[in-house]
Amino acid sequence: MHHTIHELIVKNRSYRRFYETEQVDEQTLKSLIELARLTPSTRNLQPLKFIISNTPARNEKIFPTLAWAGYLKDWKCPPEGERPSAYIIIVVDKNITPNRHEHDEGIVSQTILLGAVERGFGGCIIASVKRQELAENLGIGNQYEIALVIALGKPNESVVITEVQNDDIKYFRDESGIHYVPKRSLNDLIVNL
Repeated sequence: MHHTIHELIVKNRSYRRFYETEQVDEQTLKSLIELARLTPSTRNLQPLKFIISNTPARNEKIFPTLAWAGYLKDWKCPPEGERPSAYIIIVVDKNITPNRHEHDEGIVSQTILLGAVERGFGGCIIASVKRQELAENLGIGNQYEIALVIALGKPNESVVITEVQNDDIKYFRDESGIHYVPKRSLNDLIVNL
């Protein structure tokens, strides 16, 4: 099924609960990295590299190093059975540049997630990472700086976009577990000079 870019963006939420047994195969992960490869890069340096994981043993080395959903104070992380079935770890190759290129990281992350949604998956960009622990767990050498982790899988939650009320932008869940994400109105975003 063909989706418009608007449909993909609306469907591309930060999913934090997954059907853990629904695998994301290696070829799918590589196809998402191929999309990232084709995105713009600052000065066309292309310093970002990608580490993929889609096996339970490897995923268990990644999961404990991640922090989830800071606004949901009573919910620390997805329980077993609802954890991501795959990850793409974005690293900066310091042999290419010693500096983080956050614009590149953002563009690449969004591109990967839009590609995931198009393929029936979803994910979450995670910047709150115990980077040293993750590097040790996976044997990531000093040549690479961990930038972001993208959690991926088949989403097992409903995420609803809603209007910001009383300037409160914090996402929340209702008693049935539906996740709401307040967005500012279009008029609030346009600056009229």
